[in-house]
Amino acid sequence: MSYLIMFYGTECTHCHTMDPLVDKLEKEIKIKVDRLEVWHNQKNAKIFAQLPRGRCLGVPFFINKKTDKIICGETSYENLKKWAQGK
Repeated sequence: MSYLIMFYGTECTHCHTMDPLVDKLEKEIKIKVDRLEVWHNQKNAKIFAQLPRGRCLGVPFFINKKTDKIICGETSYENLKKWAQGK
């Protein structure tokens, strides 16, 4: 599993907004972001529930396991890239 993870819900419109930005990120900086669905997948939901999420209770939720930096909700491509690079 990658150290970059995106938790999402299948029907989440905010998650679908972020999908093309994650695709672009993976291609541009040659990095993998694991995408884990949490609304219909109980195994992934358990992983999501055990993470330190602060006040972020929903998806999309991004965590960089190397830096413990998180993104809660939609964000810009620039912020996503900084998150992935640990900045």
